[in-house]
Amino acid sequence: MKVAIALFFAVGVMLSRSAISAPEDDVKASFERFVTAQNAHDANAVRDLLLDSPNFLWITRGTTIWGRGAAMKRFETYYEGTWRLSPDSSSLKILMLGDSAALLYAEIMFTTGAPGQPPQDGLTLMNQTWLKTPAGWRVASILPIPVPPPAPAK
Repeated sequence: MKVAIALFFAVGVMLSRSAISAPEDDVKASFERFVTAQNAHDANAVRDLLLDSPNFLWITRGTTIWGRGAAMKRFETYYEGTWRLSPDSSSLKILMLGDSAALLYAEIMFTTGAPGQPPQDGLTLMNQTWLKTPAGWRVASILPIPVPPPAPAK
């Protein structure tokens, strides 16, 4: 009987440990929710994934944007046209900077276009900082680096 009880507890401990995800997995899942919300132009879901702080930082097209509110105004403008993120999952890297901070890198093909204009694709090297809050992982900074298109062949 004692062996059966010990075996029961051992299996329970192993199962509970496998159910606990690594922080990298949590950050990846949060990033996937961010991409899904962006592609759906779901401003509320995107807002919920951004750090609610005046220190939230996003550099976009040569413009520095501070704060979640200002970022949401810019996103909502982009959502009026074409705005789609297609990350290359094989390029995704997550570097834990402690228990509550992570750096995320991914190559993303952005498809963007102003309302009524044909969309264009552009490769971007995406760098994001994620912070763990009581409400879960939140984006603290978005630092995209656009990759210039290849030079035309001569």
